[in-house]
Amino acid sequence: MSAFDKIIGYEDVKAELKRFADYLKNPEKYKKLGVSFPSGILLHGDPGLGKSLMAKCFIEESGVKCFTLRKEKPNGDFVNQIKETYESAKKEAVSIVFLDDLDKFANEDVEHTDAEEYVAVQSCIDDSKEFGVFTIATANDKYRLPDSLVRAGRFDKVVQVECPKGKDSEAIVSYYLGKKQVLGDVDVEEIARFLEERSCAEIESVINEAGIYAAYSGKEMIEQEDILKACLRLLFDLPECLDPEDDENTYNIAVHEAGHALISEVLDPSSVTLVTVFSRPHSIGGFTQFKNPSQYYTSMKLHENAVIRSLGGKAAAAIVSGTTDVGCYKDLSSAFEIVEDFVDDYCAYGFEAFERNSASNWLLEKKDRLVGAEVEKYYERAKTIIRENRELYDAILEALLDHKTVTFREMQEIKKKLVS
Repeated sequence: MSAFDKIIGYEDVKAELKRFADYLKNPEKYKKLGVSFPSGILLHGDPGLGKSLMAKCFIEESGVKCFTLRKEKPNGDFVNQIKETYESAKKEAVSIVFLDDLDKFANEDVEHTDAEEYVAVQSCIDDSKEFGVFTIATANDKYRLPDSLVRAGRFDKVVQVECPKGKDSEAIVSYYLGKKQVLGDVDVEEIARFLEERSCAEIESVINEAGIYAAYSGKEMIEQEDILKACLRLLFDLPECLDPEDDENTYNIAVHEAGHALISEVLDPSSVTLVTVFSRPHSIGGFTQFKNPSQYYTSMKLHENAVIRSLGGKAAAAIVSGTTDVGCYKDLSSAFEIVEDFVDDYCAYGFEAFERNSASNWLLEKKDRLVGAEVEKYYERAKTIIRENRELYDAILEALLDHKTVTFREMQEIKKKLVS
């Protein structure tokens, strides 16, 4: 069994680590090819993604002696500890120095990354390479580190560890569910959609919280509803007591959110992860959670879909209730922001309004009129989609009013019933 088997998912990161670990275990086969001893590898990314676990698995797999450094002493003493640690590592034939949370070694900011601690690490890496000392480091924010430290020759490989997506997310959810008493019909795919692009620590916390809900309710098994409740509470910060009155305000929120959800499902099928009438703190309404396709950032069509979707709540209020939606400011801001990108960054509507250097008042006015006119067109398309898919819209609205929250799987069931 490989030490890397302890890491769930992240096959691309493991592939990088395996190559370096193999060098430390079998240096002779690399030396025969004239490959010089590598200096180090830096793993960086948001907190809670398992970077330290990955480093520890690398160390275990390598099978060589490791010296670990964390910032646990005052500045002057810590600089001395860095130097002493590398001196000890040099006495071993091949060894590893593990710099855990390297970006916390000094209280420097992005503009001041020349702290004495970082200078000490740089010089120690340079001085110890010929003695077979390999450095592996973790950092939450690599931009707090000096460029001179993270360059090739000191860290030969800089690997970004990102929040799990797709199959990785499902594998991590399954792993944590496997440690709990779970009802057999729990939908792992749907749970993974709720938790996609969340850290491993967040995923573990949600599933543990679901167990607390289940046990408090007297259940012997964790059920899907317990996990949904934990997601709503921990990830979306919804209030503990989810029991809104069936008043006019709840109805208006449902009308609005059903508009977002309907348009998203029509333009990007299976994109809605969650739609609810429950309000986040400091919010006047519910929200709809979407999953953008992987090619979102390279597709003009998908950007346009996002504009139309943003206007779906306002369009639904106008068509269904015949009112002006007063809770759509953030939606409008999002739509205008994207369309401004169409004008400024992509010249999607021609070159005349492209802003360059210092823009004249005439140019700014032209751009503003163009953006407003295009948003108006997208708004009309949003209303057309709702009118043309009114049966599906009404079904989503009814489900929201009945259950207050509609999940990905429930959304697919609503669509399936209308087709059959």
